[in-house]
Amino acid sequence: MRAVVIGAGVAGAASAIALRRIGAEVTAYEAYPDPAGKVGAFLGLAVNGLRALESLGCLEAVRAAGFEVDRQLMWSGRGRRLADVPRGRAADDPLRSVTLMRADLVAALRAEAVRLGARIVVGERLTGAGAGEGAGAAADEAAARADLVVGADGLRSTVRRMLAPDGPEPAYAGLYGLAGTASHVPEAGPGRTFNMTFGRRGAFAHLPAPDGTVWWSAQIADPVAPAAIGLGVEELADLFAAEQVPRRILGAGARIEATTLFHTLPPVPRRQDGRCVLVGDAAHPVGAGQGASMALEDAVALARALHAEPDRAAALAAFDRGRADRAGRLARSAAANRGAKTAGPLAARVRDAVMPLVFARTYARTTDWLYDYRPGALPQ
Repeated sequence: MRAVVIGAGVAGAASAIALRRIGAEVTAYEAYPDPAGKVGAFLGLAVNGLRALESLGCLEAVRAAGFEVDRQLMWSGRGRRLADVPRGRAADDPLRSVTLMRADLVAALRAEAVRLGARIVVGERLTGAGAGEGAGAAADEAAARADLVVGADGLRSTVRRMLAPDGPEPAYAGLYGLAGTASHVPEAGPGRTFNMTFGRRGAFAHLPAPDGTVWWSAQIADPVAPAAIGLGVEELADLFAAEQVPRRILGAGARIEATTLFHTLPPVPRRQDGRCVLVGDAAHPVGAGQGASMALEDAVALARALHAEPDRAAALAAFDRGRADRAGRLARSAAANRGAKTAGPLAARVRDAVMPLVFARTYARTTDWLYDYRPGALPQ
């Protein structure tokens, strides 16, 4: 089977690994020229994503590129602890969530894909014009000849538009984000702990890294999408002036290293057509810290479906059915997560009063379905 993967980020590189493990001939085309590049900020991989990495054969390489995180603490803007739960896992799970830079995750995945014999071609973008129509792009030519085309090209996927020309488009989610690092701050708390503070203007996440720096991410609530995210550290600190720990972190030599607008995407009516298929954010930008983990799950599930069913169209249909409910359920959870970060003053007071009473008690019951997922093995 000749497979072309469009995009070589997390979803694309993982798909290249998984397809090579079932014997496909794989070429991945990446629009950006840097082989990995410092794109994006840090991310967390929950245990469901780690089990997918284990199936792909690169769990240890990814672990080595990041650090484990045990706990997740939730704080009110006034510094009151609202919840303390295991980070990205069930309480009795021996696996621990791993946090690392997105670029390091992509680099580890691409290295394994190349080691297994996949080709990664950078600086080549799929236009969707098709071979022989003047596109002149290697990705278009290769996609036209392939037995399988995997759309791993993110939120603004060209493959998705080819599958569903009248389908939904991304919409601004009412949040934009900035992320970076800061110097050591004693108030940031112990290592191996992820902290989320619900402030007046948005949410502020931070965790101390093993080298003593603090990795942080601010998500600002704004009903109108900014034309450009031009905030500097001082302006950002002003937005969190009422929240003591975020203010201290931003005042400790903080650097902004990544910015992003958060988007939602309504359900995509057509995610495969028997030859082309969508994975990762191209199919379901779920958010809630699960984007990378769900992309890794997709890659394993796609390869397993193709390995189990010789008829490619039937395999893609089975893959789509198998992933739809899980992705949809997580999208609903992500919407609730965004709601907590964009709450108005009254809703925020209710959240701060109710969360200490119910969050820890309901956490296991509401997340077991997510963290207990077992993706299954791939041929080695």
